[in-house]
Amino acid sequence: MDTQNQSIIQTIFARHSIRSYLYKNIDKETINVLLQCAVRAPTAIHEEPCEFLVIQDQEVLQELSDIAKPLFVKSMNTSIRTSDHVTHDFKDPNFNIFYGADTLIVILSKQQGYYVEADCWLAAENLMLAATSMGLGTCVIGSAVEALNLPYLKELLGIAEHIRAICPIIVGFPNGNPPQSLRNDPRIVSWIS
Repeated sequence: MDTQNQSIIQTIFARHSIRSYLYKNIDKETINVLLQCAVRAPTAIHEEPCEFLVIQDQEVLQELSDIAKPLFVKSMNTSIRTSDHVTHDFKDPNFNIFYGADTLIVILSKQQGYYVEADCWLAAENLMLAATSMGLGTCVIGSAVEALNLPYLKELLGIAEHIRAICPIIVGFPNGNPPQSLRNDPRIVSWIS
């Protein structure tokens, strides 16, 4: 295996969700590199449905967190996956769903269709792997999706009515080096050769 392939595999194994960040700004040039990596992900029928929202204003992030928390708790309370440990932090008025990260990048879809969400998630993975290779941490914040799709918030954030938020990702400089989460081995249902 050549060095470039080893580097890609090492980056994949190094990527994990970061939930504690330093108070340090990410510059626009770095964010533009991450977005360029995101748009190079595979896209079905070459539709390229992804658009992006970047928020670095801490007051806006705090307000968004405050709006998202009760929506997420309500959603989880009606879910079959409901458990108190999932929503415990979200009931704390001091908890911020963005974990103090400097930057929120939201992958949006300007289209609807069968593969649109998959395209957005592929872009998200490219962005997160690129961030990892640059020494940055990331975490998908699914609890923000419902709030980001509220009509009044979309208007405030400059998101057109027909555009949907698909994947919110925080990006920042990790505070420390948390251990990697374990993963199960691949479950092979069938291997036909």
